[in-house]
Amino acid sequence: MAQEEAERRKVQVDAVHLDLGALSGVVKEALLFSYGVACDGTLLEGSRLVVTDVPIEVFCSVCKVPRTLKSMQWFCCPECGAATSEILHGKELVITALELKQ
Repeated sequence: MAQEEAERRKVQVDAVHLDLGALSGVVKEALLFSYGVACDGTLLEGSRLVVTDVPIEVFCSVCKVPRTLKSMQWFCCPECGAATSEILHGKELVITALELKQ
């Protein structure tokens, strides 16, 4: 998507900003490692990948409020201990911004 936008604007990209959820299925270190190779020969070559980690947030049906989980293995409210399966955040893999060279 970043490459398509760079081509549409006919401009080099300086940085790609990405929200990455803990439940996205993407390993941050692998993504960062492979980013440069994937960008070689494109308008993204030489750009930075800026990753913002998104924690797992669930809705506790007992407390009636969103709660951030401390572990991805334990889907229980960290305050009351109630089991929960309503995930609000943590699955994201979203480009949030592009920094373009002028």
